[in-house]
Amino acid sequence: MSDDERPRPQFGEYATPEEQRARIQQPDASWAIETGQAPGETTPPALPAPAPAWGPPPPSPRAMRNADRTATLILLIIGAFNVAVTAYSYFDLASLADQAMKILGIEGEFTNTASAQLWGPIAAGVLIVGYLLTAVLSWLNLRAGRVTWWIPLVGALVTYLGVYVCLAVPLMGDPAFTQFVTTGG
Repeated sequence: MSDDERPRPQFGEYATPEEQRARIQQPDASWAIETGQAPGETTPPALPAPAPAWGPPPPSPRAMRNADRTATLILLIIGAFNVAVTAYSYFDLASLADQAMKILGIEGEFTNTASAQLWGPIAAGVLIVGYLLTAVLSWLNLRAGRVTWWIPLVGALVTYLGVYVCLAVPLMGDPAFTQFVTTGG
């Protein structure tokens, strides 16, 4: 096939790279690719710091992201199981407190049942809301690509501080428990 018989090029497929660059008016990128510099750049690029000669190589960012995601999800699953079991038991706080008093060796029964009926469900609500806030914050940080494993731990700590305050109110109102705490057993 001669040059006259070839079909007329439509999109520059027969043009040389120089002709294509001239047509689209872009600088020659082959120099930039060979040297690792941008076309207008005059200083050489900074070299990465050499890895230390001892120890294993650092893990890749992707591996660290996967480990963070795995740790976060495991902590959230453990937390969900804990919330489901514990929140249910707080709805019957009077019998839970009575069992705890027997385990501790406190003589007598838990008698502050009216306060326990009020504060038990409040403690369960604090526990559930705290877990949900922790899960949402963890999810948002995972989506943003941030390190997230610590959020379930801090969320559990803050949530349980609130729960323990709710549980302390009916316990400290019980005469047998208060006497046990003040006399030291």
